[in-house]
Amino acid sequence: MGANSRVLRRGCRNVLVVVPFMVAGIRLMDVLALLESDHRVVVMFTVAPARNGAVCHGAEEFVRAQGGLLLPWQQAVQCEFDLVLAASETAVEQLHGQVMLLPHGAGAVPSRLRARSSGPAAGPAHGLDRGSLVHRGRLVPAALPLTHRDELAILRESCPEAVPVAVVAGDVCFDRLVTSVPWRSAYRRALGVRPDQKLVVLTSTWQPESVLGTHPDLLDRLVRELPRTQYRVAAVLHPNIWGVHGAWQVQAWLADCLREGLLLLPPEEGWRAALVSADAIIGDHGSVTSYGAAIGCPVMLTASGREGFLRPGSLADVVRQEAAHLCTDMPLTPQMEEIANGHHSCRQKMVSALITSVPGQAAGILRRTMYRLLDLPEPGRAPTNAPVPLPVPVGCRGGLAIEEVG
Repeated sequence: MGANSRVLRRGCRNVLVVVPFMVAGIRLMDVLALLESDHRVVVMFTVAPARNGAVCHGAEEFVRAQGGLLLPWQQAVQCEFDLVLAASETAVEQLHGQVMLLPHGAGAVPSRLRARSSGPAAGPAHGLDRGSLVHRGRLVPAALPLTHRDELAILRESCPEAVPVAVVAGDVCFDRLVTSVPWRSAYRRALGVRPDQKLVVLTSTWQPESVLGTHPDLLDRLVRELPRTQYRVAAVLHPNIWGVHGAWQVQAWLADCLREGLLLLPPEEGWRAALVSADAIIGDHGSVTSYGAAIGCPVMLTASGREGFLRPGSLADVVRQEAAHLCTDMPLTPQMEEIANGHHSCRQKMVSALITSVPGQAAGILRRTMYRLLDLPEPGRAPTNAPVPLPVPVGCRGGLAIEEVG
């Protein structure tokens, strides 16, 4: 059955965007931008259920905030689509159409180890293992973009039947981040950071071993201990924190910090502008920390509370070895002064080379792959890596495109 028989134009290709959780939707927005202005393409969204049948909080709200047409999952699984875009393998085997399966973080192989539940293949699992890509003997993705050539070797070992559909595409999210670096001054002005102030960005994932999971008082300490005339503090929290607990709860937890001047970035956008603006990053094993290191920002890591959960040699493991480490039982200001003055920076080129092996090329490769699956010629204009928009912290108003600030 067709996805929509009442479209504006006949013969349009139908694209379904699968959003099982907010972070997957956020990642796919950079990819969807490559389909803009093409009247031959109609885009719809659906919220995929988790394995237990539950729907992740925040996913539907995210889609509606983008203005996307939201198909109920029960309807989506009955329709035929020309292209299915997904940044998670969650439930995509139930859909009908050619699936392009992308990673939803830095790299197709996550840095954090996760165990298979049971069976003879029990052990560490990742996004390129056979269990993630094959369903009842059928290879699910028709295209499998990888961020790095090294992932091909992993794929040959873990799921050799997927190698023919793999394409080394790089990281479109990181490419846009790099393109945004020359706009650093504009982003800092939008955040209200003066030229004589240092911006410290704290970023946290959502597991118990994350920054906020192990040091819930760290943001309070930063906004109180760092001299306000010399420092501003911003927070970038994993979308799952917002999705699981809700925006009201997140802001309630950080109410005192917000009154003290904390810049809280919303989960959808603003975090990349904050990284470009930062003089120092305090983080954990998440992708945001690695992206910051890859554009040359000094990074300081907090203790995880659990050792051995990072994949040896992974991106986050390399950043862990390269970065400075925060001592939470010591005054914060001297440590921030040292790192904000450029000490303990990670080797930028080495980290960025682990994120992508085709820097700056992701937009072109991904667009070419999508139009091949759609069986359409590509638009004549060349794809570009647009700088990210101006950041709008929670509680502020704005939203200009970066081109509008000159």
